[in-house]
Amino acid sequence: MDVIERYGSKEMREIFSEENKRKLWRKIWVALAEAQGAGREELKILKKEAEKINITESLKVEKEIKHDLMAELKVFSKQCGEAGKKLHQGATSADVKDNAEIIMFKRAMKIIRKKLILLLKNFAKLIKKTENIECMGYTHLQPAEPTLMGYRFSFYAQDLLEDLKLMDALELKGKGIKGAVGTNALIPTKIEKKTLALLGLKTFEITTQTYPRKQDFEMIFVLSSIAQSLSKFAFDLRILQSYGEVYEVFEEKQVGSSAMPFKRNPILSERICSLSRLISSYLQVSWQNASLSALERTLDDSANRRYIPLVFLAVDECLELANKVVTKIKINKRKVKENLERYKIFYTLDALMFKLTEEGESRQKLHEKFREDSMKAWGMIEKGKTKEAEKIMEKELEKMAYPKLSEAQKKCKLIINKINRIPQ
Repeated sequence: MDVIERYGSKEMREIFSEENKRKLWRKIWVALAEAQGAGREELKILKKEAEKINITESLKVEKEIKHDLMAELKVFSKQCGEAGKKLHQGATSADVKDNAEIIMFKRAMKIIRKKLILLLKNFAKLIKKTENIECMGYTHLQPAEPTLMGYRFSFYAQDLLEDLKLMDALELKGKGIKGAVGTNALIPTKIEKKTLALLGLKTFEITTQTYPRKQDFEMIFVLSSIAQSLSKFAFDLRILQSYGEVYEVFEEKQVGSSAMPFKRNPILSERICSLSRLISSYLQVSWQNASLSALERTLDDSANRRYIPLVFLAVDECLELANKVVTKIKINKRKVKENLERYKIFYTLDALMFKLTEEGESRQKLHEKFREDSMKAWGMIEKGKTKEAEKIMEKELEKMAYPKLSEAQKKCKLIINKINRIPQ
């Protein structure tokens, strides 16, 4: 698949590679055999042959028997000779697959966490750099009142801090080695515990044939939440770039459009938004897997769960892109100031109403007066008649003053401090 080679880091792709998956299957088989009392010489052979993956042969067997795990077991067992007879005793496929998947997911989560923390650290630097830059705030995508660039970036960082909390609260557990319906009928709990100790894995007390698919839902919820935060940031940046205030990095020889040579499209942010949509779609799939797997297990979750690695690859890619955007972001201070000045005759009206109301005037009457004058002034601005617009608002302009954003600056520092206190 093009997406596997195109998106995600090499280290993430290696975790979910076909070779690594099969090595983990074999590691679990060996651990179970050891826990069940396989001899020293048998274990020596099993461990040695466990590293000799032959994907071509396994796929050949799978084509014939239509079962991927059994195909791998047959190839592995044949490689081990007499020692291979001790493999998979009392186990079911999910005893191997589910535990292998959780080992992969835990490793993948560590990569995601590392990159999320790096992004937060980069946001802290950006917030510090921009905490005093006043800019126009927009509600309904229309100019509203001033805010701070750093305050806006603090909002995105705050979302990511919440995602980190969710991630750290998630504890991924394997199925354990519990047999066909999870009852430990053929594999005593003491054997299961010994196997899991060799694998360094925790397990659920109770499972069916698989570990609870609710865990997939919780895991993908965390990944989807990260993607949602990144998508919000990336979407806002695309809007601000259209306003001319903020630009994502554009390389010297980068092509923006095959038709229009002048284009410098925010493709990194667009890619984050695009991949985030894909990630969020898996949340619904995992919900259905958790709730529609009947009784001890049905196989209607199996095929779509094979796509879970794509979720990790997509989140990994989004974090890589976001780190690049944040560290190389360009702020057009001239355009920021221009947009701020352009709407100055409007954005101070709220503060003026507040002041005059405190002096005894009716806020409702003031609001109606300012609304009428503002609509007339807007009409002038739309015609390019700025001076005429200012003339309409001249009485208000004489009294206008917008308060300092000192409280917003304090909150920028609070977010920076929270990021700096993140445990590694």
